Amino acid sequence: MSGHSKWKTIAHKKGAADAKRGQIFSKLSKELTIAARAGGGNPDMNPSLRMLMIKAKSSNMPTDNVERAVKKGTGELDGGRLEEIIYEGYAGGGVALVVKVLTDNKNRAASDVRHIFTKFGSNLAGQGAVMRNFKRKGQIMVDAAACDEDKLMSIVLDAGGEDMQQDDGMFEIITDPANYEAVSAALEKAGIKTASSEITLIPDSYMSVTDKTVAANIMKFIEALEDNDDVQNVYSNLDVDESILKAMEQAK
Repeated sequence: MSGHSKWKTIAHKKGAADAKRGQIFSKLSKELTIAARAGGGNPDMNPSLRMLMIKAKSSNMPTDNVERAVKKGTGELDGGRLEEIIYEGYAGGGVALVVKVLTDNKNRAASDVRHIFTKFGSNLAGQGAVMRNFKRKGQIMVDAAACDEDKLMSIVLDAGGEDMQQDDGMFEIITDPANYEAVSAALEKAGIKTASSEITLIPDSYMSVTDKTVAANIMKFIEALEDNDDVQNVYSNLDVDESILKAMEQAK
């Protein structure tokens, strides 16, 4: 795919997220609360909670924040009733979007999401219309300069990883969600640091956008969604050319 770099796209989003660290922790707290409420507060008995704790650690979320979120889920601390809602739609150029919402007010969240879609000239889609083109996978990024490729491949495959590819100076490791924890633990045991690690939705194919204006509008649209307190995450099949990403960074 010409000029495509998953890591540069992840890094672009991560850079924006780093400037809003408190918001990232707030969103992680919601996920931890939901997971603890559904499966209990013991990570040894709750795989979903265990995976989120790995993500929280990767994001440098303070331990106190994690413990407080879990206690809200188990009822040890008061916390609002949260519901998960999935919205699906299309941005400019036919780019597909899946928007995950965690909210204590469904009407507010629905109104906000619809307003943002309308503001950017985008359309919501029916349930399943977009989601069917995405797969839930573990995705781990490791700096290629920090480890030997053959050694890393051996560790990943032995732990149950599905695939590993090099992408712009980074190794992208893909796992089945069921093996994500095992692969993460194997990397940690081997002393290999990760640049990014999470359970995410990965598209079956990417939509290439080469027009700078269209790409910038889509990126602003996604950022507007992610800025909303109820929006937990936005997944897309957007493929932005590296030169456009670089120009957008320089324009900030």
